[in-house]
Amino acid sequence: MNAASPLPLRDIHLPEPLSWWPPAWGWWLVAGITSFILLALWGWRRWRAGYRIRAAAQLELERICARHAKHADFSLLAADLSTLLRRVCLGYHPPHQVAGLTGAAWLELLDRTTPGFSFSQSGGEPLITAPFAPNSYGDPVRLVTACQRWIDSLPPKTPSYRLETETKELIP
Repeated sequence: MNAASPLPLRDIHLPEPLSWWPPAWGWWLVAGITSFILLALWGWRRWRAGYRIRAAAQLELERICARHAKHADFSLLAADLSTLLRRVCLGYHPPHQVAGLTGAAWLELLDRTTPGFSFSQSGGEPLITAPFAPNSYGDPVRLVTACQRWIDSLPPKTPSYRLETETKELIP
C-alpha cells in the first residue's frame, strides 16, 4: 500500500432516529391490557353501585319490621314503609317527580318503577290512607310482603351523579 494515498473510507452514517409512532406491538399489548383492566374496574363499580340502593332498602325494611314487631302500630308501619319507598324512588327519579305525589299518583309511580310487578294490586293500597289515619287496621304481613317484592323487583340502577347533587341541594 502506498502511504501517500489515503484509504477510501467513507464518513460514518448514523441510522435514522427511532420514531415514537407507531409503537411496537408490546406497547399495544400493554395499552390493551391496561384499558381492559380499567374498563373492568369501572364497570364493576357501576354494577355494584346499582345494587347499593336495593341492599340499603332491604336493610331498612328489616329494621322497620323489627320496630313494628315491638309496637304493632299499623299506621306507624305504613308511614315508615311509605317513607322508605319514597327514599328509594328518589334514587331512581328526580325529586320533583317523586316528592309531591300522593294517593293514586304515588301508587302509579310505584307501579311504573318496577315493570312486571303491580304494587297497587299486591297489597300496597294502605300506603295511601293508613299513614294519615291513627289506629288504622290492615294486614301488615301483606303490606310488608308487597314492599319486599317491590324492592326485590327493582331494576339495577346506574348511579346518577346529577341526581345526587340535586338531592344534596334539597337537604338543609
